[in-house]
Amino acid sequence: MAENNSEKSPRIQVSHLSKKFGELEVLKDISMDIEEGEVVVILGPSGSGKSTFLRCLNRLETASSGSIIINGYDICDRKIDINKARENIGMVFQHFNLFNNMNVMGNMLLAPTELKKFSKEEARKRAEQLLDRVGMLDKIHAYPSQLSGGQKQRVAIARALAMNPNVMLFDEPTSALDPEMVGEVLAVMKQLAGEGMTMVVVTHEIGFAREVAHRVVFMEGGYIVEQGSPDEVINNPKEARTIDFLSKVL
Repeated sequence: MAENNSEKSPRIQVSHLSKKFGELEVLKDISMDIEEGEVVVILGPSGSGKSTFLRCLNRLETASSGSIIINGYDICDRKIDINKARENIGMVFQHFNLFNNMNVMGNMLLAPTELKKFSKEEARKRAEQLLDRVGMLDKIHAYPSQLSGGQKQRVAIARALAMNPNVMLFDEPTSALDPEMVGEVLAVMKQLAGEGMTMVVVTHEIGFAREVAHRVVFMEGGYIVEQGSPDEVINNPKEARTIDFLSKVL
C-alpha cells in the first residue's frame, strides 16, 4: 500500500523551519506535513510561536532557515513570485484587516480583479455567491464601521475565499469577537472544513478543535511539544506542558 504516497504529495510540507527575530528564536526546527483536506488546529500559550508559524506559511514573516513547500512552491525561495504562490493561500486575521474606506463589495472585488485578473463581472458574481454563503449578502453596500465583529470576520472569510484558494490559514479568527459572535464565525469554518478545504487554524476554541480538527498540534516555546488526533492531544495528553496548558483553558 505504501506506493500510494508518492502519487499525492502533501499540500503543505514544512521542513526544519526556524525563525529568529534578532537573537530571539521564536520557531525551533519545526517540521510538519499537512495533507490535502486536512484540518490542523494549533494550540499553545501566548508567545509559543503559533502565529509566527502561520505567518511564515505565506511569507508575511520570512523564515530564517528551513523550507516550506505549498502547492509545489517553495515559499522560502526569494526568487519565486510570492504573489503567484499566495493566490492559492487564503488568510484570515484576528482583526479582520478589511479596508475601511471600501464597502463590503469593494473589499471582495479588490484582490480578484487586481491579482487574478477575473473580469469585474466574474468577480462580482463570485463575491455575491460567497457573501450569500456566509450570510452577508444583505450587507453588500455596508462599510466595515457599520458591521459587528462577527459580520466583519465573515466578510473577511468570504474575501479570502474570493481568490479560490486551496489552503486557508486562520490566525485566532475569533479572539477579538464578543462571545455571542464566535459561533457564527466557527459555523462558517466548520462548513469549509466539511467541504474538504485544507485548513491551518491557530485558536483557543477547544470545542472547535475537538469537533473539526483531524490533527491538533500543541506548541510551546517555539517547539511542537505534542501532536495527534483531538482525542489524543485534548482528551489524553501525554506531555506535562500540554496537560498544564489544557488544565487552564478547559
